[in-house]
Amino acid sequence: MPKIKTHRAAAKRFKVTGTNKIKRHRAGHSHILTSKNRKRKKRLSQSTLVSRADYPRIAKLLGM
Repeated sequence: MPKIKTHRAAAKRFKVTGTNKIKRHRAGHSHILTSKNRKRKKRLSQSTLVSRADYPRIAKLLGM
């Protein structure tokens, strides 16, 4: 059986940690920042982990 190819768009958006968790960036930090308060913008700039419900789908895209 052939190897599973990595979905290149997904590979650019997600990173795998050392414990096989998947990191992602939060949406909403690229424009219209004047209406968002400082605390919200700071939180949006930080990365977070992919939820357990989405993990199998994204792991398949990354060839895990």
